Amino acid sequence: MNIIIIGATSGIGLDLLKRYAVSGNKIGILGRRKSILKELERCYPSNVITCAADISQQNVLSEAIKFFQLHMQNIDLIIVCSGIGELNPSLNFNIECPTLLTNVVGWTHVIDTFYNILTHQGFGHLVAITSIGGLRGESQAPAYSASKAYQINYMESLRKKAYKDGRVCVTDIRPGLVNTRMAKGENLFWVMPVEKVVNQIIKAIKQKKSKAYVTKRWHVLAIIIKNLPYFLFKRM
Repeated sequence: MNIIIIGATSGIGLDLLKRYAVSGNKIGILGRRKSILKELERCYPSNVITCAADISQQNVLSEAIKFFQLHMQNIDLIIVCSGIGELNPSLNFNIECPTLLTNVVGWTHVIDTFYNILTHQGFGHLVAITSIGGLRGESQAPAYSASKAYQINYMESLRKKAYKDGRVCVTDIRPGLVNTRMAKGENLFWVMPVEKVVNQIIKAIKQKKSKAYVTKRWHVLAIIIKNLPYFLFKRM
């Protein structure tokens, strides 16, 4: 397969790369940290090509996408893992702004561009890693939870569009708390190991699910969170 992973220099994206970097797969990696990208090329010389770009910088991102198109021809699978988020109880806009530029503006540019590429070629699978954090607003990280809610709704729109178009498969992966640097705050619970989460992501991709909570136990919590009355939720 020809695979592109957006945001594969750490966390879930990096573990997905390690799992997919087997004989027969060619993987394009986009990330911000050039030193890590070069190291990945050295580790997987026959499988991996890389391009450094920040998805919040639209001109640079456009050039990176053209680079992958030139070197990979057709694309079978695209996984968008890129995202940021910070705790911001003081509502410092200088903290919120980068999250919005990355998780909303840059993310939408990536998703739209690759959806159109797959539609034009007539096949392909577009996967986005969103978050259970987008199901309700979180007072400690307003921009992060709001941006993930945006992503969840955007992916639902694309799933509906893909169903009508009949050419592209779209999957929304919604992780709970995962043991990566994105898991921030005190008294965290049900923090899942990356390896277990990635196993279930790969299974969901193989099964071409429209959406999946990972790990599965988070599906139960998602139902509770979505249906919890606000007068109880606000006390959490």
